[in-house]
Amino acid sequence: MLTRALIVVLAILNLGVACWWLLRDAPQKPAPPPQAPGVAELRWVPGGVDAAAAAEAAAAAAPTAPLMEREPAEKTAVAATPAPVVPAKPEATSVAATAKPVTPPAPTPTPAPEKPETPPAAAAEPPRCVALGPFADRAAATSAQGKAGNVISQVRLREQPAASGSARYRVLLPAAANREEAQATVKRIVAAGLSDYYIISQGEDINAVALGQYRNREGAERRMAAVQAAGFQPRLVASGDAGQWWLEGQLAAGTPPAQAQQRSGAAQSRSLECARLR
Repeated sequence: MLTRALIVVLAILNLGVACWWLLRDAPQKPAPPPQAPGVAELRWVPGGVDAAAAAEAAAAAAPTAPLMEREPAEKTAVAATPAPVVPAKPEATSVAATAKPVTPPAPTPTPAPEKPETPPAAAAEPPRCVALGPFADRAAATSAQGKAGNVISQVRLREQPAASGSARYRVLLPAAANREEAQATVKRIVAAGLSDYYIISQGEDINAVALGQYRNREGAERRMAAVQAAGFQPRLVASGDAGQWWLEGQLAAGTPPAQAQQRSGAAQSRSLECARLR
């Protein structure tokens, strides 16, 4: 029973397919693609005869005309046919309009050239100071200073007292002609505000006015400067054992002490602390 039902169903299906096949519409040919503007369309010539072969056959069949000389035809200007303008595609325009501007890549910074390393400067040589001498008097020390020249700077003349300690320095005003003139000079000294004075009453300096006696020359020279500032002209008189004079100063850079000693004519050269010159 089941087999008969299947056979009936298959028969009905075959019949339906046959009716659809007979009654369906003929299939339509696909539409040709759109032709680009300005391009000629190619068409098939029925008959299968080549155009070039047909042209040769037609020329062979035509009667041959006698050759005749002809005047050259006037040249005619042929106007150039402008090529058709192809309109821009709207799609390309829209794409160009919506395209984002391309940002140029940022320039890569060029590294700065490395500076050559500067070698460390050599340590400056510390200043050296010397004492040159001894000289018999101040004039000899001053002469030695001129001979030394620029090999020594910050020069100072210093007197070293004698070892016995008997040297004395007196500040005197020139001797007056008599006692009355010496007393008149004393009144002028008092009026100038000076003190520590007396009139010498005997010896080779009689009627001279003494303004002080000192054990070192520095003190005597300071007294002389004060008296000169008051308007007087004193003189310095040394007595006892004479001291020695030394020339003290700072050596020029690169100058050995022996060179300075040789140029100044000193007998000795002693090292000296430069702080003593300040």
